[in-house]
Amino acid sequence: MAPVNDVSPGPSSAARSWTPAFAEDDLWEGDMVGVTVDGEKVLLLNVDGEIRAYRNRCPHQDWALDEGEFEDGTLTCSRHLWEFDAVTGKGINPDDCALTRFPVKVEAGEISVSVSG
Repeated sequence: MAPVNDVSPGPSSAARSWTPAFAEDDLWEGDMVGVTVDGEKVLLLNVDGEIRAYRNRCPHQDWALDEGEFEDGTLTCSRHLWEFDAVTGKGINPDDCALTRFPVKVEAGEISVSVSG
């Protein structure tokens, strides 16, 4: 079981509202998928066995990131080729931006995301 990816401010993991989003077995290492969680478009990534969840929109022009590429730990937006570190969500090119990250946990083979709080 992967640890909770709870790095954002707000309620503790126990106080969060978790919504099942995707089966863990269906998101292989190096894969990404766009899902909708409580009305929010979310991008799930499996980065070297660790699950990450980000808002599925590039901060540049709101383009869907799941239409881009995910390779060697770098997520690239298909619209204008902006690049992001898939582990941290921080911008690589340009380096003065970042993705919106959501807490994620994996339990009993299910990836759950908290988009509130």
